[in-house]
Amino acid sequence: MHDLRIIFMGTPEFAVPSLQILVENDFNVVAVITAPDKPKGRGRKVATSPVKGYAVQQGIPVLQPTNLKSETFQAELKSYNANLQVVVAFRMLPVAVWDMPEIGTFNLHASLLPQYRGAAPINWAIINGDKVTGATTFFLKHEIDTGNIIFQEKEPIHENDNAGTLYERLMHMGAGLVLKTVKAIETGDYPQEPQSAEGELKAAPKIFKETCEIDWKKSASELYDFVRGLSPYPASWTRINDRQLKVFASQVVPGNIEGLEAGEYKTDGKSYLHFQTGKDTLAITDLQIEGKKRMKIEDFLRGNTL
Repeated sequence: MHDLRIIFMGTPEFAVPSLQILVENDFNVVAVITAPDKPKGRGRKVATSPVKGYAVQQGIPVLQPTNLKSETFQAELKSYNANLQVVVAFRMLPVAVWDMPEIGTFNLHASLLPQYRGAAPINWAIINGDKVTGATTFFLKHEIDTGNIIFQEKEPIHENDNAGTLYERLMHMGAGLVLKTVKAIETGDYPQEPQSAEGELKAAPKIFKETCEIDWKKSASELYDFVRGLSPYPASWTRINDRQLKVFASQVVPGNIEGLEAGEYKTDGKSYLHFQTGKDTLAITDLQIEGKKRMKIEDFLRGNTL
């Protein structure tokens, strides 16, 4: 067993491989902090976070504070005598929490910082048409996502990637980066490089339903990136026949549709649905209309008259 006493903080599936790799490499994870259980799905059954599920399997103590500033929670956290905290996909921490361990608290962020500081770096890198992204481990400090960088690794964004496929790769690559970081910290030999910005900084703000509405005045190539940057979740959307239509996949068709304005569409009712954009045409290939399940365009047109 290693000398480090680690507190791990995380909630979603993205954080599980990072916790798992530490456990499987015999690091001493003394406790896990995760979100409180909450009702989920149609049946509103109480569900635990993926991180809690794994921690319970491994017999690791789990803390689920509703208030990170609570003195009771902070006293309990302190009782574990951790000298390092690792954060992967968790919420903002108060200073008293991230400053508690002797070595500090580091975070895994799914971008090449300082680019894409914020809540949705994977989505925005694709939406903006970037060809490369990556992951960064860095020490927390007051301003969000600004601390000294420990390690970074690049990951290409392929032409057919969407947020789901890139999320999957970064989730596993990030776990390897967390392990590399913890091993370096254990030896006491690790870099701490201040973040330096070259050129324009791109942000990664939280995504809301309004963010996901398709603006047909943009070009088809911009909308192709927009659609895949929000697929499979939360999904881009538009309105058609007064119903919401979620779009999960599309293709750019060069050229405009004669006589149509941006946002108007043409279909043969069998195999294609083409929208006129600000430049060129966007073919919708995978979609879901309000009240129905997700389907390919041919199946959709078979059962829906536009």
